[in-house]
Amino acid sequence: MRIGVLLAGLLLMTPALAADGPALPWGPTPSAAAAYARAGAIAALGRKLFRDPALSASGRMACATCHDPAHGFVAPNALPVQMGGPDLQHPGVRAVPSLMYGQFTPVFTEHYAESEEEGDESVDQGPTGGRDWDGRVDRARDQAGLPLLDKNEMANADRPAVVAAVARAAYAGEMRALYGAEIFADTAKAFAAITEALEFYQETPTEFSPFSSKFDAFLRGSARLTEQEARGLALFNDPEKGNCARCHKSAVTPDGQAPLFTDFGYVALGVPRNRAIPANADPAYFDLGLCGPERRDLADQVKYCGMFKAPSLRNVALKQSFYHNGAFHSLRDAVAFYAGRDADPGAWYPTGPDGVVRKFDDLPRAFVANVDMEPPFGGRRVLSDADVDDLVAFLRTLTDGYRAGQAVEPH
Repeated sequence: MRIGVLLAGLLLMTPALAADGPALPWGPTPSAAAAYARAGAIAALGRKLFRDPALSASGRMACATCHDPAHGFVAPNALPVQMGGPDLQHPGVRAVPSLMYGQFTPVFTEHYAESEEEGDESVDQGPTGGRDWDGRVDRARDQAGLPLLDKNEMANADRPAVVAAVARAAYAGEMRALYGAEIFADTAKAFAAITEALEFYQETPTEFSPFSSKFDAFLRGSARLTEQEARGLALFNDPEKGNCARCHKSAVTPDGQAPLFTDFGYVALGVPRNRAIPANADPAYFDLGLCGPERRDLADQVKYCGMFKAPSLRNVALKQSFYHNGAFHSLRDAVAFYAGRDADPGAWYPTGPDGVVRKFDDLPRAFVANVDMEPPFGGRRVLSDADVDDLVAFLRTLTDGYRAGQAVEPH
């Protein structure tokens, strides 16, 4: 588990942020018990920070507002984007990604090669890893800083505003105990401590990576898939049918790790433009993922334009908005789009006044060549309506919290 890496680090160092010693003191090499106790205390602090709406300019938006623990740490509603800002009237530009299983995300690289254990290490898999839809940050602590300062989200004016809000909180004493009595006197250190605590919380396996779905029980031999779920799994893995496992890895790894249902890679799917997003009212505006506008360091890499990270499909049935722009609001529609994007484009894309379907209408024409054409895409439909239903039934087995004998119900 990723948290084990954090704990190992705690065993090798004294707290870099502490000004005059932590509340759980140790010498240069702390005991394992002390390191685990401190890590637990930091995670508990992070949990409070995550749920505190006072950390926003409006005083009404917490991290948990958009990343609801009851919905797999995604939005608890079907809005394509969430409303934020100082008055909660500023719309975002992307759907909320889940934070679950994020601790396994590798750092971003343009040229990922599988290890010898994973597969063919000579093949360049292309852009892989990083956090958010475009991988522009690598660590959870860096990702946590984005919404705190985003004008369309928690909308704090600057880092001192965030630090001041925490200094006024009921748990400010925990910050001082863990990071030093004078922690709030140094804004840079205090902000780093806040985001570190949020990161530690997001490394908590029981909440963020429990591996407790029906599919996990199936892998352990303690549950059986229904006939429909089993058909869905077969379709999911079949490279001539669903071909989902190409990007959403479904096999147990060589070292025995349960699958994460993502390869952390990037793909352009040509999802229809969502006109419910206010930013899309501007015909010149396009969200191009890896090459902008949120991420700017790859803006000149036109071969990446339109590519977004393949998310983990664990807990996907808890979502109410799908894909980076929240274009669909049911899991079945999200799967059906795969089945019919090219075979029946008129069902998904608008038709112009000339009667021509405006396929891939959320991409400038110059980047249409980037769109993925591997099965099930292409001109011939390879997934029937029944196949779509079977795939959806299987995807529902990926929801955490399964109990033996429990039926997997639609969400």
